[in-house]
Amino acid sequence: MRYKKLIGSIVILSSVVLLAGCSSGGESKKNKTKKNATTEQVAKFGIPQEVASIDPAKATDKVSFGVLNQIYEGFYRMDKDNRPEPAGAKELAKVSDDGLTYTLILREEAKWSNGEPVLAKDYVYAWQRVVNPETASEYAYLIENVKNAKAISAGDKKPEELGIEAVSDHEIKITLDNAIPYFDSLLAFPTFFPLNQKAVEEFDKDFANSSEKTIYNGPFVLSEFDGPGSDIEWKYLKNKDYWDKENVKINEIQATVVKEGSTALNLYEDGQLDDVIVTGELAKQYREDPNFNGEKDGRVIYIEPNRESKKAPFDNLNFRKALYYSVDNKAIVDTILGDGSEPVTGIVPKTLAVNPETKKDFVEESGEYKTYDEKKAKEYLEKAKKELNTTEFSFDILTDDNESTKKLAEYLQGAFKDKLGVKTTVTPVTKPIRLERTTKGDFDMVVTGWGADYNDVSSFLDLFETGNSYNKGKYSNKNYDKLIQDAKVAHATDEKARWADYLAAEKILLEEDSAVIPVYQVVEGHLRNPNLTGYIAHSAGASYEYKYLEMKE
Repeated sequence: MRYKKLIGSIVILSSVVLLAGCSSGGESKKNKTKKNATTEQVAKFGIPQEVASIDPAKATDKVSFGVLNQIYEGFYRMDKDNRPEPAGAKELAKVSDDGLTYTLILREEAKWSNGEPVLAKDYVYAWQRVVNPETASEYAYLIENVKNAKAISAGDKKPEELGIEAVSDHEIKITLDNAIPYFDSLLAFPTFFPLNQKAVEEFDKDFANSSEKTIYNGPFVLSEFDGPGSDIEWKYLKNKDYWDKENVKINEIQATVVKEGSTALNLYEDGQLDDVIVTGELAKQYREDPNFNGEKDGRVIYIEPNRESKKAPFDNLNFRKALYYSVDNKAIVDTILGDGSEPVTGIVPKTLAVNPETKKDFVEESGEYKTYDEKKAKEYLEKAKKELNTTEFSFDILTDDNESTKKLAEYLQGAFKDKLGVKTTVTPVTKPIRLERTTKGDFDMVVTGWGADYNDVSSFLDLFETGNSYNKGKYSNKNYDKLIQDAKVAHATDEKARWADYLAAEKILLEEDSAVIPVYQVVEGHLRNPNLTGYIAHSAGASYEYKYLEMKE
């Protein structure tokens, strides 16, 4: 059955980020309805929260990027090994020896869902729209290495001066200001997807406000989506105009937002959902189930204080360090999550990048910065009290309203009170509201997270550069900024020096400044219908791929 009229207050604990790989086989004793599997090519997914945007230029969150990856397509898609492969482009780009020029040839058979061909001008228009200050795209910084992008975003040049050119209807030339080693991965990221200018201008202010107010060029078209931020049900339908439709086996995908773990589990066991995420006690209970799947994600959950908040002295280093050392990451993953997520000691996740010379993981070569030490926490708090001439502190913790992050915020509330005597309140809101509030700076402290947009440490460490749109806490350090700029420009093609820049930058961010509090790297535990095959998850970029889904008998 469908729930748009019935589900009302039901909220979900499932995930758009379904895990790669097949189930371990066998049948769950707790999921006997899976015996009634049918070859009807319909799959039903639970989603952890509402979609915030289906505009490629304005999307900023994991769920929105996941949706966009199904309904749009750029030059490349990411394969099962998280490597770019040709999609909208016929083949991988031809790159000049200096790494500054990329030439791509588009597939002539690629079409929009209105029947029009996908042309080079659609990419040019979309990229110019992202960097146009009027668009206010928070992800415009990803395009900053394209020629003139920074000047355009600053209002000093016109969007038409961006370094992307339609050489012909099906040939594109991209010119960079600085060579970057991960540019190929960016060409598969939703911010870089094409747009049909005619459609955007026709829909005007209503563009991307519903599934009827846009057109598509991906494997699926969106259906029954009533609007960002509120709708809790929608469908993906196979796109009859997609150039590679022969390899799309699934005909319909139903998405339902459910946030309570017990509700999601009941829907799964009743055969009404084909995948749900389980955490906490449910994860512990189902870890040995043959249909349980767990996979490490390139995503780190962290706590970010707002340096400009009036309610707590987050600009005081000793106060930040007191909070930093009072958070027990291991206790959080063991007692709250129970799904295999791992405590972290830095902001960069494991398996994201390796040293180009030693091949050691960045996490292995960086320091163990985030540790739990109650004694240190209390010592730093006493120093903060003397410096600030006060003995009482209080602030609010903003969080998403899904089950796991609410519990994490409640843990923090207890830890700060019990270990430091600091009083806090917890404010759970829907993700779109949380994103809106953090963008406006309307928070004291926020439980947030970041997933890698591409396989490089810059995807995380560039976030905290002064002025970055995702630097929500307004952290600023001149030495940190210099290291990031050196890595981007002066050392862009010097792998050894660039690696050293980022190692030094993380040390400043965490050891010296305690600017954010890293907590854990996500491992999502799922119960999945074993008849559902072909799911691909990505540790970087858009998190999941529906294109190759198939429901087997």
